[in-house]
Amino acid sequence: MKFVKDFRDRELAEKLLAAISREADTSRVYRFMEVCGSHTMAVSRFGLRSLLPKNIELVSGPGCPVCVTPQWEIDAIFEIASREDVTIVTFGDMIRVPGSRGESLQKLRADGADIRIVFSPLDTLKIAEETGKNTVFIGIGFETTAPTAAALAKTAKELGTANVFVAPFCKTVPEVMDVLLADETLEIDGFLCPGHVSVVTGLDIYKAVTAQKRSAVVTGFEPLDILSSVLEMVRQHNKGEYEVKNFYTRAVKNEGNLKAQALLKEVFYQADTDWRGLGRIPKSGLRFRDEYQSVDALAKFGIQETGVTDLKGCKCGDVLKGKMKPSACPMFDNGCTPQNPYGPCMVSSEGSCSAYYKYER
Repeated sequence: MKFVKDFRDRELAEKLLAAISREADTSRVYRFMEVCGSHTMAVSRFGLRSLLPKNIELVSGPGCPVCVTPQWEIDAIFEIASREDVTIVTFGDMIRVPGSRGESLQKLRADGADIRIVFSPLDTLKIAEETGKNTVFIGIGFETTAPTAAALAKTAKELGTANVFVAPFCKTVPEVMDVLLADETLEIDGFLCPGHVSVVTGLDIYKAVTAQKRSAVVTGFEPLDILSSVLEMVRQHNKGEYEVKNFYTRAVKNEGNLKAQALLKEVFYQADTDWRGLGRIPKSGLRFRDEYQSVDALAKFGIQETGVTDLKGCKCGDVLKGKMKPSACPMFDNGCTPQNPYGPCMVSSEGSCSAYYKYER
């Protein structure tokens, strides 16, 4: 409880807000993007947008891995799940994501498909042994969860397990940040860099941000984490001096997790891949190296990349790019709600639309 209570101290929060108000130049607007969906949820939950000065804008970005998964990958999962000889293994945040025809894994399971929710990808091995069926783990996530998918693939290969596969749909953060920086229409002054991702990657991946005179602060998910990071970014912009800062030292080491980094390089290579709303981004996806083709679900089931085909009328893409607030989408709370989600930004626990619906409607 210490790391919850201490980082929610009201008196300290008021002091930080007062400092931000003193430091913020009222003649300009500061626009900072939360790269991580967990930051977006925290900002909304604790009402931080309403507490900050009006000229400091926190913008949601592509930090929800389920949200940025393009529609063809979602539909590929349903294609595999519809086979009678397959068991799908997934994290719970995928279970209600809608497909192009309105289906979801939850609906497919209700109709008889064998779909299991797990907390650890390694549970896939036990499920495969119990059922004897082809068992596919849905590998969706950033650098945070990609090492767990890699660990499953490596273990299955070493054990010679013939009926365990991984759908390699993981994506990497540095490349999408490069795309955001290159888009001059976004006018981003700095990034609240993702704490969970940084546990694995370390800090060096953000040097490209500060090289372009933008601030980059790795931070945690409590109010004092975020407010102190905003204060640091305001100060950097006022001085015109930019440096990657680690405000989440209780979890993040500057060098990151070297063992996880080595595992990712051993199992995957970086490939061009599609992002919802952002198109195809070079070397931003993780695909299996040749020696791991035996566990590649895409190869096993003949899945072909079909390109981005977003849901008609869904504005998740504009929300993920920071070009639209969720509440500005015509479908927000008008046919698209957490109980009846039309797009992935509303269904995911880290989705911007879900955060706005719960806390900022």
